[in-house]
Amino acid sequence: MAEERKAFLLRLDPLLWKEIERWAGDELRSVNGQVEFLLREAVRRRRKADPDGNPAAAPDPLPPPV
Repeated sequence: MAEERKAFLLRLDPLLWKEIERWAGDELRSVNGQVEFLLREAVRRRRKADPDGNPAAAPDPLPPPV
């Protein structure tokens, strides 16, 4: 059985919500899908370099976006 997704409440500024909603529509995603995509990309970028700016040796633990 696939691992269950974690649900949580997120409060956003209404203007930020509108921007994400518009962006999600441009990329044919739901707002939830867009937020998850943005978070995955941020985690990947962060993992690419350690605090010294060197490439991280650890493999990417995140599954590809759905």
